[in-house]
Amino acid sequence: MDLFNRTTAGGTSPAGEKPARAPRRKAAKAPRAAAAATPIEEAAPTAAGLPAEAAPIEAAPAEAIEPAAAGPPARPAIARRRETAESIGKRQRDISVAEFFQKNRHLLGFDNPAKALLTATKEAVDNSLDACEEAGILPDLDIVIDEKAEDRFRLVITDNGPGIVRTQIPRVFGKLLYGSKFHTMRQSRGQQGIGISAAGMYSQLTTGQPVKITSRTGAKKPAHYFEIQIDTTRNEPKVLVDREVEWDRDHGTRVEMELAGLYKKGRRSVDDYIVQTALANPHAAVRYQPPKGDEYHRDRITSELPREPLVIKPHPYGVELGVLISMLRETKGRSLSSALQADFARVSERVAVGICKTAGLRPETRPKALGVQEIEALFRAIPKVKIMAPPTNCIVPIGDELLLVGLKETVKAEFYTSITRPPSVYRGNPFQIEVGLAYGGELPADELVDLWRFANRVPLQYQQSGCAIARAALTTDWRKYGLQQSKGALPAAPMVLFVHMVSVWVPFTSESKEAVAAYPEIIRELRLGLQEVGRRLGGFLRHRRRLAEEDKKKSYIKSYIPHIGIALREILGLTKQDEAKVVEVLTETLERSRTL
Repeated sequence: MDLFNRTTAGGTSPAGEKPARAPRRKAAKAPRAAAAATPIEEAAPTAAGLPAEAAPIEAAPAEAIEPAAAGPPARPAIARRRETAESIGKRQRDISVAEFFQKNRHLLGFDNPAKALLTATKEAVDNSLDACEEAGILPDLDIVIDEKAEDRFRLVITDNGPGIVRTQIPRVFGKLLYGSKFHTMRQSRGQQGIGISAAGMYSQLTTGQPVKITSRTGAKKPAHYFEIQIDTTRNEPKVLVDREVEWDRDHGTRVEMELAGLYKKGRRSVDDYIVQTALANPHAAVRYQPPKGDEYHRDRITSELPREPLVIKPHPYGVELGVLISMLRETKGRSLSSALQADFARVSERVAVGICKTAGLRPETRPKALGVQEIEALFRAIPKVKIMAPPTNCIVPIGDELLLVGLKETVKAEFYTSITRPPSVYRGNPFQIEVGLAYGGELPADELVDLWRFANRVPLQYQQSGCAIARAALTTDWRKYGLQQSKGALPAAPMVLFVHMVSVWVPFTSESKEAVAAYPEIIRELRLGLQEVGRRLGGFLRHRRRLAEEDKKKSYIKSYIPHIGIALREILGLTKQDEAKVVEVLTETLERSRTL
């Protein structure tokens, strides 16, 4: 190029002056400048028009730029192909919910092999218990886990429930977000219609095997056998096998799947989950065959089913603006007043008129004629009107007596207590807290308290640190009740703490249903329940300490009674028989004073 030729051809500048030697550090940068050939060539015409002394690169001698020739030839920069709105639009499409959860299976509790085996078991057991209770049948559950390989298991759950009608079986097990509980306001284990179909999807993803279902709805009806997979692109079931089979049960459902997993014992294991499930469901008979070890069998503690929870309407205090807009658009009520009475719990005619007047609306206004601003005024008026708390016949706790019996059968301890708090409300949803405690006995004394968390009779095994139940237990001052506790930790004591929340809608923190959200109303009720059992435990520990001190004093005094007898014999001249009688009387007096 002209720029380099003028400075290197004759070794002198056009003015005949000897060129100055460039500093070494600038010469070291010359290869980098030479490598960027294209930008330099583009700038050449401008640089050529400058005086020699104005262009620093002209002062570099030929030997300073020779290293550039030794390097690899520079590649011209490739211009990036830019997207257009049209090309982006062509790539956009719907995302199936099954596709989403297939890529984000950790949201459903399938993020590691040990947890995946537990989650699949839990979802199948929850469905079985719910089905039996809804049909008024005392549950009999058979759970079998066979180890096919070190990281592969066959899971079989069999129940004696009402069965599933043939046409619904593919959708129940092969379609995510399909169920009967999402739109009802009553206590149940399942809520979202995801669980069992997600377990089948995980089985399909990790082993390629379909879910196998056998179900029968009555003794005089045939049993149907299905093999089902999920078409994740459409979130629809793919039926591979559909036939009638012979089955030795009059009614019920059997679910079998193969999945990748890891079996372990101890805390947060399938074994631990089964034991806790039996405790929270005293009306169920449970038989469990683990891949290793002895079979676990627990007969039902009671032959009475829990009271059936009733379906309730949503409470006005828990409704959100968007939901209220949709409800008023779809209501069958002809007037605003009648719509509020028909669609909400605890809204009488007097309450409905009060809400309308507070919002500045006429009670006889047609609901579908209201604009967004008018509905927002109605929404803001609801909290200003006093409304009764929602009914609590939609929730069914375990109960003090059954919880206490279950704890005594499950945990070998010295002291037991339990409490069921009165119903309360968060965001218009009724809920109730139960707390049980077992202390001493065979429990390890040098470990932290074992906290068992439950929601709607289902054990919560993971995400303890993010759960309202754990938060309430950590922030309770257990030192008041005689236990040792470090700051920000559970107390160290030989104790099992059982905490249970029942509600028409448990506010889980994620789709995997492993932790309860920390609403202030929930935290308050949890603390009150924990403090009550803590006070009872404190009373027991004080009483035991008092007895220990009395025994110490008694043994101290008792050791002197023989010496008192000898002294009396010598002073009073008693016989050996009289001395023995004196010792006996003094011992009986000591025992009697202790009991008083």
